[in-house]
Amino acid sequence: MSFLILVRHGQSTWNLENKFTGWVDVDLTEQGKLEAEKAGTLIKETDIKINFYYSSLQLRANNTLKIIQKILKSENNFTRAWQLNERHYGAFTGLNKIEMSKKIGEEKVYKFRRSWDMRPEPLSKDSPYHPININTYEKMSKEIIPDTESLKDTYERVIKFYDTEIHEKLINQNILISAHGNSIRALCKYLFKLSKDEISKLEIPTGNPLVIELDKEIKIKSCEYLDKNRSRDLLVF
Repeated sequence: MSFLILVRHGQSTWNLENKFTGWVDVDLTEQGKLEAEKAGTLIKETDIKINFYYSSLQLRANNTLKIIQKILKSENNFTRAWQLNERHYGAFTGLNKIEMSKKIGEEKVYKFRRSWDMRPEPLSKDSPYHPININTYEKMSKEIIPDTESLKDTYERVIKFYDTEIHEKLINQNILISAHGNSIRALCKYLFKLSKDEISKLEIPTGNPLVIELDKEIKIKSCEYLDKNRSRDLLVF
């Protein structure tokens, strides 16, 4: 038996401003820090010993994980991987979601946000919001930095990383991943075998640990959100 714990970062400054964030490297709000603290407390109460920690390259996910580790009194280092980054929202990056809905219509914005393989227009490489102009990604090869992504694109990088770096470690060991709404949605699609229609309806709450119990063959036995007041339906249990 083993456990995989998935935590979407706490509220970020751009979550608060209702902006498309993607690869822009913003930090947590005070509420986001409190959400991370609560996540850490809830995980501590489970008495699950974490063997490996993973996060994206992004500050909001990294700082969420650091707060959790502090509460768990864990000195383990964590692996940072660009493959766990949030979806790149292309030309939508930095725009307010409500204003965009008024401008091009709620239905079109919803399709871009929730469809499986639709990509927004590419973000100009001259934009300060493009990853090539953000210090966080300065060590990444520019050839692999996207200008825009669909959920399908995000899924492919997340699952490739999961299969090569995480899956086999789940044999009798426990892993915690601090990541983002869309990278966690991608992983849930894979783990729970969700259809394209089902994944479009899946919401991932900020700062609420999803604990997935696995058997010795790394098959799902059960799952639950630790904060019951902010849980979401995974469409499978």
